[in-house]
Amino acid sequence: MFKIVVEKECGFFRRSDMQNNVAMDSKDEALTKALEIVNTMNSEFCAKHSFALEEVENTFLIKMVQLRNSSC
Repeated sequence: MFKIVVEKECGFFRRSDMQNNVAMDSKDEALTKALEIVNTMNSEFCAKHSFALEEVENTFLIKMVQLRNSSC
């Protein structure tokens, strides 16, 4: 089982229809979905945050890597 976890949920994430702590059977499927989420978050969210993907054992962790001065 492979999980996709958003480490810090910004306001845009909380207001979106995206889900946190998603589990999938296939590593490839989980990686594809995690990359899709990161790309969406980086292109469609507030642009005050940047997000990156990190693989930790069986978890794809989506981390906030940059927080600018204003809040969402």
